[in-house]
Amino acid sequence: MPKKIKDLIQDLRNAGFREISGGGKGSHRKFAHAKYAGAITVSGQSGDDAKHYQEKQVSQAVESVKK
Repeated sequence: MPKKIKDLIQDLRNAGFREISGGGKGSHRKFAHAKYAGAITVSGQSGDDAKHYQEKQVSQAVESVKK
């Protein structure tokens, strides 16, 4: 069962990512971290199921800042 978008956002926030203001349009949100080059974009409404690639991207980003 896929994670929900709200769970991915919570994972990013727990890892220290912050939402970039004005970083996305509509249901797109961008997150940045001082130790992560670039930004992570999460699209979809909070209650939507996350796509496989979104889960993978968030997981890799969270792991990269833990090192």
